[in-house]
Amino acid sequence: MLEATQSILNLLEDDIDDNVLYYDYNIRHLFSLIKEGVPEDDNRYLSSFRSFEGEVFENYMYEKLLAYVVVQDEIEKFVLKGHHQSKDKALANTLSISEKAQIVYRTKSREIGEFDALIFTKTELYFVEMTLVKSVLKLKKRLRKKKALLETIFPQYVVKSLIILNEGVSGVKQLPDYCKVWITKPFSSQKVLDYLKDPKAYDKKPKKVIESKKLIEAESLRVTPFKYYNILSWITKSLRQNRGQLINMRFLNEPLTQRYHDLYTKVYLGYMSASEFKKVVSLDIKEDQQVIVALEKKHSDEIVLTYYVQYSRKKLDYISFNDEGVLSVERKDPFGITVTEVYHITKMMDQNYELSANNIKTIKKLLSESFKQSLHQENTYT
Repeated sequence: MLEATQSILNLLEDDIDDNVLYYDYNIRHLFSLIKEGVPEDDNRYLSSFRSFEGEVFENYMYEKLLAYVVVQDEIEKFVLKGHHQSKDKALANTLSISEKAQIVYRTKSREIGEFDALIFTKTELYFVEMTLVKSVLKLKKRLRKKKALLETIFPQYVVKSLIILNEGVSGVKQLPDYCKVWITKPFSSQKVLDYLKDPKAYDKKPKKVIESKKLIEAESLRVTPFKYYNILSWITKSLRQNRGQLINMRFLNEPLTQRYHDLYTKVYLGYMSASEFKKVVSLDIKEDQQVIVALEKKHSDEIVLTYYVQYSRKKLDYISFNDEGVLSVERKDPFGITVTEVYHITKMMDQNYELSANNIKTIKKLLSESFKQSLHQENTYT
C-alpha cells in the first residue's frame, strides 16, 4: 500500500505546475544575508538556506501528494493545508490549521503536534514526514510522539508513517517497522529562490486546483476527546497511588501508560527538597527550592530520572544526564509546554509526593531492573 509513482520519485512537475510558488516562505533572514554579501559556504548562509530548502521540499512534496491521493482507490481522506484550505485558526483539543497554515493539534494554550500531511485509508492513518535531512536519527525521536498522539485521538485506525527523503540519506534501516519510506531524486529549491528574488521576471502559471471529495478540512475530522493535563495528573497519581510502593511499576509498564509516555516523553513522579536533591546531584540551588522529579522515556525505551527546578512561573531548568553520566542543565523555553506542565503538576502535589535521596536510589534500581527484564524478553522472543 502507498507505493510511490515514478513521477514522485523523479520529482516531475507535470502534475503540479507552479503551485509550489503560491506558498508563503520565511525568506527574510536568507535575503538579508544575500544582501549583506555573505558567501554561500558561510555557516550562517548554509543554515538559513537549508531551512528554506526544507520548507520548499515540504511544499513541493505536499503538492505531489495532492495529485497522488486523488487517483489512489484505497485512500479515502487527505487533509488540506497551505493555500488549499480555507481555515487558518488553530482550535483547542482537536486537529486544525495553524496561523502558519500547518496541520496541528493543540491543547487550550499549547501546540503539541504538527503534521506535514495526513492520509486516511479505510483502516489505516498515515502521518507524513517529508524532509531533506542527511540522517534519520533526529527524525526517529519525533515519530513516536506523533504516532502516540494519533493513536490516542484516532483509536479506530492503525497508525503508520510515510517518510519521504532524498537520495543519500543514512540510517533508513533504523526506522520503525510502521514506517513506509519513499526516497526521491536529489531536490533543488533554486527555481523557487529565483522566483522570490524577482517575481515579476517569471511568468507564473495559474494555480492548479484539484477537486475531490477525498480532500477535507482538518477541523471536519472528529477526534476522541483527549484532556492533556487531566491525563498527565492521572498518571502521576496512579504511579504513587499505592502508599506501600515508591512507584507503581505495574501501572508504569501497562501498554496504555507507555503510549501516553511516548506522547508526553516525560511524566512526573514527585518532588524533592533542595537538601535531599543535593545528595543525588552536585548542583548548587537555594535551600528553599523545590525540585520536581520526572520519568523520561529515551528513544531506546529505557526510562530514566530527570529533574526540573522551577525558579518562577516562567523560569525553569531541566537537569539530566547523558549516556556517559555527564550532567546537563538546560533553561526551558518560558512559553513551552514543559513550563506549563511543571506548574500544573506542582499545584497538585502534597507531602505524600515528597521523595528522599534514598527513595531516588531505590527508584533508579527498579527502573534499571525493569529495562533489563524487557530487553531479556525481547531477545527471548526474537
